[in-house]
Amino acid sequence: MSLDLKYAVFGSGSWATAIVKMLCENQNKVGWYMRSVYVKEHLIKHQHNPSYLSSVEFQLDQLNLSNDINSMVNYADVLIFVIPSAFIHAELEKITEDISNKIVVSAVKGIIPESGLLVGEHFHDLYKIPFENIAVIAGPCHAEEVALERLSYLTISCADPGKAQAIADALSSDYIKTKISDDIIGTEYAVMLKNIYAIAAGIAHGLGYGDNFQSVLMSNAIREMKRFIKKMHKMKRNINNSAYLGDLLVTGYSVFSRNRMFGNMIGKGYTVKSAQMEMNMVAEGYYATKSAHLLNEKNAKKTRLPIINAVYDILYEGKDAKKVFKKLTELLD
Repeated sequence: MSLDLKYAVFGSGSWATAIVKMLCENQNKVGWYMRSVYVKEHLIKHQHNPSYLSSVEFQLDQLNLSNDINSMVNYADVLIFVIPSAFIHAELEKITEDISNKIVVSAVKGIIPESGLLVGEHFHDLYKIPFENIAVIAGPCHAEEVALERLSYLTISCADPGKAQAIADALSSDYIKTKISDDIIGTEYAVMLKNIYAIAAGIAHGLGYGDNFQSVLMSNAIREMKRFIKKMHKMKRNINNSAYLGDLLVTGYSVFSRNRMFGNMIGKGYTVKSAQMEMNMVAEGYYATKSAHLLNEKNAKKTRLPIINAVYDILYEGKDAKKVFKKLTELLD
């Protein structure tokens, strides 16, 4: 696999900013598409993102900044999408160029609501991109720790191991360790599901449950994740690997977790709308909860998902969090 690939990141949030930083460790030039003209102009003037990871300073000669998504598509060989799942469809509709020959990487943590598909499946079905040209970035890796250059780990999943390794090498550095996997569907589901379980952990904390219950909740969450992924895509995988269990644990426990923060506010009595308004970042788990619930409901044989169902009842059915979690405690072991 050629190492002379040109990379472009699509999105301007914290995770997108972190990925650009990682790429700048190895690439002479990194493309960066952002919708906001203000963010682009601020970066040019001050060398940092005004809203996310503002401590990270970029060398402008390493960046190809653009508000034109098609020009960025033309520029790069590898397109890394880091746009929240709730908004990515609208951005993709702006693309008029043929991307069927591109390598597409998903760093999106959820299902695209308009199609009900994983990001990789969406690109394959609607944009005719072969599965061997689709990859997924999984953690455990918080953007905030990338900014601090703390040791972090990534798993790059792709059906083509050569492409997976090329992307992994482009993201590797002294503080970023990478590995590759062929479980593209499983890791993409895991990236989505861990945010739901982080919301559950946050709700539990907001309600006053302690570390003992949190450990039981996470233990049940990884088993629930295993059941869900096995139902959706059966193949041999070790659910205890860092792309699954590790990413779940850091998202469920970390103070940097926006999904845990969102859940904590819900547990403390915030409405969904008020919690969303107070956060300046998107909690992907909110959208993922509905997607996971609907996917399970469509199955002829439903998977037992007590944690996901509990979060869904609170967020979408308006049920009382205290009563729902009291019932949930009786279903966990």
